[in-house]
Amino acid sequence: MPVGVSLRAMQAAVAPVIVLLMLLLAGASAAPSQPLVTFDTAEIAIETAAGERHVFQVELAVRREQFGQGLMFRQEMAADAGMLFILPRPQTLNMWMKNTYLPLDMLFLNTAGEIVKIAERTVPLSTDRIPSGRPVKGVLEVNAGVAERLGLAVGDRVLHPAFQ
Repeated sequence: MPVGVSLRAMQAAVAPVIVLLMLLLAGASAAPSQPLVTFDTAEIAIETAAGERHVFQVELAVRREQFGQGLMFRQEMAADAGMLFILPRPQTLNMWMKNTYLPLDMLFLNTAGEIVKIAERTVPLSTDRIPSGRPVKGVLEVNAGVAERLGLAVGDRVLHPAFQ
């Protein structure tokens, strides 16, 4: 120990550095541990009961590794963008927001592409389950607030060949 420096003074000087290192290490665990998967894209439309059509450019999640990654680690998304999860067969499922920094609206879809449930303004980074509540064929994730802004409701329909 340097001459004239007390143990308390050394501890006080080192403590902030240790706290900073711990915070940096905690943040590093939220980064992807392997390369991110890529997604094909498609144009879809949401058709409301009133006959309005809202067009979106979406990424398609159709494979297991795409389902697992989803929109994780994204810091931004265009207003007319989203991700469409297409399941191989209808099933009851739980979504979550782990490592997802963007608040989202989740539209749960039956085999005809009809919205059967809307989970609005999901909480970023949450590991709470967001259940479909019934078997679904797909889930469309869009920016939080889109469902309210467009007046989307149960019974409105997503138009995409997976739901024909």
